[in-house]
Amino acid sequence: MEKKKGVKPLSSALKIFALLDLIARQKTAVRLVDLTRLTGESKGTVYQRLVTLMEVGWIEQSDPGSYRLSLRAAMIGDMALEQSNLGERATATLEQLALECKETVSLAVLDGVKARLIRRVEAEVVVRAEVRIGTTLQLASSSSGRILTAFATPEIRRLLELKGATLATEDVLDQVRTSGYAVSTGEDILGVRSIAMPIFFGNRGCVAALSIVTPVERFNSERLLPLLRIAAEALNATMLSPERRGAGADG
Repeated sequence: MEKKKGVKPLSSALKIFALLDLIARQKTAVRLVDLTRLTGESKGTVYQRLVTLMEVGWIEQSDPGSYRLSLRAAMIGDMALEQSNLGERATATLEQLALECKETVSLAVLDGVKARLIRRVEAEVVVRAEVRIGTTLQLASSSSGRILTAFATPEIRRLLELKGATLATEDVLDQVRTSGYAVSTGEDILGVRSIAMPIFFGNRGCVAALSIVTPVERFNSERLLPLLRIAAEALNATMLSPERRGAGADG
Protein backbone atom coordinates (compact mmCIF):
# COMPACT_ATOMS: atom_id res chain seq x y z
CA MET A 1 0.00 0.00 0.00
CA GLU A 2 1.33 3.46 -0.93
CA LYS A 3 1.63 5.87 1.99
CA LYS A 4 2.40 9.57 1.93
CA LYS A 5 5.45 10.54 3.95
CA GLY A 6 4.58 12.00 7.32
CA VAL A 7 0.98 10.75 7.25
CA LYS A 8 0.19 8.28 10.00
CA PRO A 9 -2.87 6.03 10.22
CA LEU A 10 -5.50 6.88 12.79
CA SER A 11 -4.69 4.87 15.90
CA SER A 12 -8.36 4.80 16.92
CA ALA A 13 -9.34 3.36 13.53
CA LEU A 14 -6.59 0.73 13.77
CA LYS A 15 -7.94 -0.40 17.12
CA ILE A 16 -11.49 -0.63 15.78
CA PHE A 17 -10.39 -2.71 12.80
CA ALA A 18 -8.27 -4.90 15.08
CA LEU A 19 -11.44 -5.65 17.04
CA LEU A 20 -13.28 -6.43 13.80
CA ASP A 21 -10.51 -8.82 12.81
CA LEU A 22 -10.70 -10.50 16.21
CA ILE A 23 -14.45 -11.04 15.86
CA ALA A 24 -13.97 -12.41 12.34
CA ARG A 25 -11.54 -15.05 13.62
CA GLN A 26 -14.08 -16.52 16.05
CA LYS A 27 -16.09 -19.54 14.91
CA THR A 28 -19.26 -18.32 16.64
CA ALA A 29 -20.66 -15.11 18.07
CA VAL A 30 -18.44 -13.78 20.87
CA ARG A 31 -19.49 -12.12 24.12
CA LEU A 32 -18.42 -8.68 25.29
CA VAL A 33 -16.75 -10.16 28.37
CA ASP A 34 -14.65 -12.46 26.16
CA LEU A 35 -13.66 -9.61 23.85
CA THR A 36 -12.60 -7.60 26.89
CA ARG A 37 -10.43 -10.49 28.04
CA LEU A 38 -8.93 -11.13 24.59
CA THR A 39 -8.08 -7.48 23.93
CA GLY A 40 -6.97 -6.54 27.43
CA GLU A 41 -9.02 -3.35 27.10
CA SER A 42 -11.68 -2.04 29.48
CA LYS A 43 -15.29 -3.08 28.99
CA GLY A 44 -16.33 0.49 28.21
CA THR A 45 -13.63 0.93 25.55
CA VAL A 46 -14.46 -2.35 23.82
CA TYR A 47 -18.18 -1.61 23.91
CA GLN A 48 -17.65 1.81 22.30
CA ARG A 49 -15.79 0.16 19.42
CA LEU A 50 -18.52 -2.45 19.08
CA VAL A 51 -21.14 0.30 18.84
CA THR A 52 -19.07 1.95 16.09
CA LEU A 53 -18.83 -1.30 14.13
CA MET A 54 -22.57 -1.89 14.50
CA GLU A 55 -23.32 1.66 13.36
CA VAL A 56 -21.46 1.13 10.06
CA GLY A 57 -23.02 -2.31 9.62
CA TRP A 58 -19.98 -4.56 9.95
CA ILE A 59 -21.22 -6.51 12.98
CA GLU A 60 -24.52 -7.30 14.66
CA GLN A 61 -25.80 -8.69 17.93
CA SER A 62 -26.90 -12.32 17.77
CA ASP A 63 -28.01 -12.41 21.41
CA PRO A 64 -27.83 -9.76 24.13
CA GLY A 65 -24.13 -9.28 24.82
CA SER A 66 -22.90 -11.43 21.88
CA TYR A 67 -21.52 -10.11 18.58
CA ARG A 68 -20.82 -11.56 15.14
CA LEU A 69 -20.08 -10.42 11.60
CA SER A 70 -23.07 -9.05 9.72
CA LEU A 71 -24.44 -9.96 6.30
CA ARG A 72 -22.85 -6.74 5.05
CA ALA A 73 -19.45 -8.17 5.98
CA ALA A 74 -20.26 -11.31 4.01
CA MET A 75 -21.24 -9.28 0.95
CA ILE A 76 -18.09 -7.15 1.18
CA GLY A 77 -16.11 -10.38 1.34
CA ASP A 78 -17.74 -11.53 -1.89
CA MET A 79 -16.79 -8.24 -3.56
CA ALA A 80 -13.21 -8.64 -2.37
CA LEU A 81 -13.13 -12.12 -3.84
CA GLU A 82 -14.24 -10.78 -7.22
CA GLN A 83 -11.48 -8.16 -7.13
CA SER A 84 -8.83 -10.77 -6.27
CA ASN A 85 -9.12 -12.25 -9.78
CA LEU A 86 -9.67 -15.76 -8.46
CA GLY A 87 -10.34 -17.11 -11.94
CA GLU A 88 -7.04 -15.81 -13.29
CA ARG A 89 -5.10 -17.16 -10.33
CA ALA A 90 -6.65 -20.60 -10.86
CA THR A 91 -6.08 -20.85 -14.62
CA ALA A 92 -2.76 -22.70 -14.51
CA THR A 93 -4.16 -25.30 -12.12
CA LEU A 94 -7.27 -25.78 -14.25
CA GLU A 95 -5.21 -26.19 -17.41
CA GLN A 96 -3.01 -28.82 -15.78
CA LEU A 97 -6.02 -30.72 -14.44
CA ALA A 98 -7.77 -30.68 -17.84
CA LEU A 99 -4.60 -32.02 -19.44
CA GLU A 100 -4.36 -34.88 -16.95
CA CYS A 101 -8.01 -35.93 -16.78
CA LYS A 102 -8.79 -35.16 -20.44
CA GLU A 103 -12.13 -33.65 -19.46
CA THR A 104 -13.63 -30.17 -19.09
CA VAL A 105 -12.63 -28.44 -15.85
CA SER A 106 -14.42 -25.49 -14.27
CA LEU A 107 -14.38 -23.12 -11.32
CA ALA A 108 -17.63 -21.84 -9.79
CA VAL A 109 -18.55 -19.31 -7.11
CA LEU A 110 -21.75 -18.33 -5.34
CA ASP A 111 -23.83 -15.77 -7.21
CA GLY A 112 -27.06 -14.98 -5.39
CA VAL A 113 -28.85 -18.28 -4.84
CA LYS A 114 -27.00 -20.20 -7.54
CA ALA A 115 -23.48 -21.27 -8.47
CA ARG A 116 -21.93 -19.47 -11.45
CA LEU A 117 -19.04 -20.71 -13.59
CA ILE A 118 -16.29 -18.09 -13.73
CA ARG A 119 -13.51 -20.11 -15.39
CA ARG A 120 -13.48 -23.10 -17.72
CA VAL A 121 -10.80 -25.11 -19.48
CA GLU A 122 -11.82 -27.65 -22.10
CA ALA A 123 -10.07 -30.91 -22.82
CA GLU A 124 -8.85 -31.59 -26.34
CA VAL A 125 -11.16 -34.52 -27.03
CA VAL A 126 -13.81 -35.05 -29.70
CA VAL A 127 -16.71 -35.57 -27.29
CA ARG A 128 -16.69 -33.31 -24.24
CA ALA A 129 -19.08 -31.71 -21.79
CA GLU A 130 -20.22 -28.33 -23.10
CA VAL A 131 -20.41 -25.77 -20.29
CA ARG A 132 -20.02 -22.04 -20.79
CA ILE A 133 -18.51 -19.38 -18.56
CA GLY A 134 -21.39 -17.58 -16.89
CA THR A 135 -23.57 -20.69 -16.74
CA THR A 136 -25.57 -20.84 -13.50
CA LEU A 137 -26.16 -24.08 -11.61
CA GLN A 138 -28.61 -25.10 -8.92
CA LEU A 139 -27.13 -25.26 -5.41
CA ALA A 140 -29.16 -28.35 -4.52
CA SER A 141 -28.27 -30.60 -7.46
CA SER A 142 -24.96 -29.50 -8.98
CA SER A 143 -21.66 -30.73 -7.54
CA SER A 144 -20.35 -27.16 -7.35
CA GLY A 145 -23.53 -25.93 -5.67
CA ARG A 146 -23.40 -28.67 -3.07
CA ILE A 147 -19.76 -27.88 -2.31
CA LEU A 148 -20.39 -24.14 -2.00
CA THR A 149 -23.30 -24.81 0.34
CA ALA A 150 -21.75 -27.56 2.46
CA PHE A 151 -18.55 -25.64 3.16
CA ALA A 152 -20.02 -22.13 3.36
CA THR A 153 -19.52 -20.07 6.51
CA PRO A 154 -22.51 -19.78 8.87
CA GLU A 155 -23.01 -16.19 7.69
CA ILE A 156 -23.26 -17.24 4.04
CA ARG A 157 -25.60 -20.12 4.91
CA ARG A 158 -27.79 -17.70 6.83
CA LEU A 159 -27.82 -15.30 3.88
CA LEU A 160 -28.84 -18.10 1.50
CA GLU A 161 -31.67 -19.12 3.80
CA LEU A 162 -32.88 -15.52 4.04
CA LYS A 163 -32.93 -15.35 0.24
CA GLY A 164 -35.02 -18.53 0.07
CA ALA A 165 -32.38 -20.59 -1.73
CA THR A 166 -33.19 -24.23 -2.52
CA LEU A 167 -30.46 -26.31 -0.90
CA ALA A 168 -29.60 -29.99 -0.71
CA THR A 169 -30.80 -31.80 2.40
CA GLU A 170 -28.66 -31.72 5.53
CA ASP A 171 -27.98 -35.45 5.12
CA VAL A 172 -26.53 -34.80 1.66
CA LEU A 173 -24.50 -31.81 2.86
CA ASP A 174 -23.18 -33.77 5.85
CA GLN A 175 -22.04 -36.50 3.48
CA VAL A 176 -20.30 -33.90 1.30
CA ARG A 177 -18.50 -32.43 4.31
CA THR A 178 -17.44 -35.89 5.49
CA SER A 179 -16.15 -37.08 2.11
CA GLY A 180 -14.73 -33.72 1.03
CA TYR A 181 -16.28 -33.86 -2.44
CA ALA A 182 -19.67 -33.76 -4.16
CA VAL A 183 -21.18 -35.41 -7.22
CA SER A 184 -23.94 -33.86 -9.30
CA THR A 185 -27.34 -35.45 -9.80
CA GLY A 186 -27.22 -34.78 -13.54
CA GLU A 187 -30.30 -32.54 -13.43
CA ASP A 188 -28.66 -29.20 -14.28
CA ILE A 189 -27.22 -29.95 -17.72
CA LEU A 190 -28.68 -32.85 -19.70
CA GLY A 191 -26.17 -35.61 -20.44
CA VAL A 192 -23.52 -34.21 -18.10
CA ARG A 193 -22.20 -35.30 -14.69
CA SER A 194 -19.59 -33.64 -12.51
CA ILE A 195 -17.52 -34.03 -9.37
CA ALA A 196 -16.29 -31.07 -7.30
CA MET A 197 -14.11 -30.14 -4.33
CA PRO A 198 -13.89 -26.93 -2.24
CA ILE A 199 -11.41 -24.08 -2.58
CA PHE A 200 -10.82 -22.06 0.59
CA PHE A 201 -9.65 -18.49 1.12
CA GLY A 202 -8.55 -17.59 4.66
CA ASN A 203 -11.40 -16.97 7.09
CA ARG A 204 -13.84 -16.68 4.18
CA GLY A 205 -14.30 -20.44 4.18
CA CYS A 206 -15.15 -22.05 0.87
CA VAL A 207 -15.11 -19.39 -1.84
CA ALA A 208 -15.16 -21.57 -4.94
CA ALA A 209 -15.74 -25.08 -6.21
CA LEU A 210 -13.30 -26.81 -8.54
CA SER A 211 -14.99 -29.43 -10.71
CA ILE A 212 -14.43 -31.94 -13.48
CA VAL A 213 -17.33 -32.15 -15.93
CA THR A 214 -17.85 -35.10 -18.26
CA PRO A 215 -20.44 -36.63 -20.58
CA VAL A 216 -22.58 -38.90 -18.42
CA GLU A 217 -21.45 -42.08 -20.21
CA ARG A 218 -17.80 -41.31 -19.42
CA PHE A 219 -18.24 -40.28 -15.79
CA ASN A 220 -16.02 -42.31 -13.45
CA SER A 221 -15.56 -40.84 -9.98
CA GLU A 222 -12.90 -43.39 -9.01
CA ARG A 223 -10.69 -42.23 -11.88
CA LEU A 224 -11.40 -38.52 -11.53
CA LEU A 225 -11.34 -38.02 -7.76
CA PRO A 226 -7.58 -38.53 -7.19
CA LEU A 227 -6.74 -36.07 -9.98
CA LEU A 228 -9.27 -33.55 -8.67
CA ARG A 229 -7.94 -33.86 -5.13
CA ILE A 230 -4.35 -33.10 -6.20
CA ALA A 231 -5.49 -30.05 -8.17
CA ALA A 232 -7.68 -28.77 -5.32
CA GLU A 233 -4.81 -29.10 -2.85
CA ALA A 234 -2.52 -27.18 -5.21
CA LEU A 235 -5.05 -24.40 -5.71
CA ASN A 236 -5.80 -24.19 -1.99
CA ALA A 237 -2.08 -23.76 -1.35
CA THR A 238 -1.97 -20.73 -3.66
CA MET A 239 -4.90 -19.18 -1.79
CA LEU A 240 -3.12 -19.19 1.57
CA SER A 241 -1.60 -16.01 2.93
CA PRO A 242 2.22 -16.03 3.37
CA GLU A 243 1.71 -16.34 7.14
CA ARG A 244 -0.50 -19.40 6.81
CA ARG A 245 1.85 -20.99 4.29
CA GLY A 246 4.64 -20.67 6.83
CA ALA A 247 2.47 -22.17 9.55
CA GLY A 248 1.53 -25.07 7.30
CA ALA A 249 5.18 -25.80 6.56
CA ASP A 250 5.78 -26.36 10.26
CA GLY A 251 3.19 -29.09 10.40
